[in-house]
Amino acid sequence: MKKAIVSVTNDLSTDQRVDKVCLFLTKLGFEVILIGRRKRNSLQLEKRQYKTERMLLLFEKGPLFYAEYNIRLFFLLLRTKADILVSNDLDTLLANYIAKFFKRCDLVYDTHEYYTGTPELANRPFVRDIWKRIEKFIFPKLKNVFTVNQSIAYLYKSEYGIELKVARNIPSKSLKEKLNFNIDKEKKKIELGLPLNKKIILLQGAGINIERGAEEAVLAMKYIDETILLIIGDGDIIHLLKKMVKENNLSEKIIFIDKLPYLKLLEYTILADIGLTLDKDTNINYRYSLPNKLFDYIYCEVPVLASSLIEIKNIIEKYNIGEIIESHEPQHISLKIKGMINDKDKLKKWKENLKIASNELCWENEEKELLKVYSQYA
Repeated sequence: MKKAIVSVTNDLSTDQRVDKVCLFLTKLGFEVILIGRRKRNSLQLEKRQYKTERMLLLFEKGPLFYAEYNIRLFFLLLRTKADILVSNDLDTLLANYIAKFFKRCDLVYDTHEYYTGTPELANRPFVRDIWKRIEKFIFPKLKNVFTVNQSIAYLYKSEYGIELKVARNIPSKSLKEKLNFNIDKEKKKIELGLPLNKKIILLQGAGINIERGAEEAVLAMKYIDETILLIIGDGDIIHLLKKMVKENNLSEKIIFIDKLPYLKLLEYTILADIGLTLDKDTNINYRYSLPNKLFDYIYCEVPVLASSLIEIKNIIEKYNIGEIIESHEPQHISLKIKGMINDKDKLKKWKENLKIASNELCWENEEKELLKVYSQYA
């Protein structure tokens, strides 16, 4: 049996894309090992159809984390038999690229974003330059590269002259079978500790960070009654959002829930009346983003309120499943939310269209692109 080692810098617990790729490789006949890291507050991993290994590192963030991770990963790759290495994002690429020569095996790179365009690097030119140098050194030499949408594929092609393959991070059809759309929603709300008599506006994600519209969503709740904002997940500004809630006396309108296992998260998602994805066009990475939560909302048949980013807007307008904001002013966002909640005709139409969208957008279609590459190694 051929062996594939897949690596990523997160703790594996919420990364649905990497999980789907590993399951695909398993179906293709590979023995798969997924390598990540274990943080002090990491969720326990459920049993999977492939092997997992999480390294407990001395450092959890910053330059020392990335250095330690890549050194540890490099030596782990060296001593583990593999026919193919799968590197996810730029922060795993250097170790994989060097190890590939020692092991004389193939390498596939999957970039989930335009890494050097992230807002976390925008004001850190020295750090950004280091990552860019690594990318410029390795990227032009790669043969098989995947990314998450066509906009990012075009961006990399213009920079490095390489054709990237696109596999969007969309849930699989099998997920539909695990979602119960006929649940008693009132009973479920009681079970989950949510208020019965209020509409639910949902913002979820593993990366609730700066410039993603979360602050404005919180402030918009000052102008909305009989509604709660449910924020589920983790990110750099959760502590700031909690401080804003306290300062603006919004504790009765906003509920925070820590990151959850994926299927548990969807138990909340399916109860939402509106899902928010409000990333700002303040950096090239967000400009061309296609957030995972958008597809989660679609699969749970939740109408979407989104910012006017090209990839997101294209899907919302193609299927007519929600509204686009014109600005990030909290009052404007509140008006959009109230307008969506109160328009019963539109809500009915959006719900009908969401059923269509969730059936057409599926991982099984994206796997066709994976097959073109990985079948040559099976």
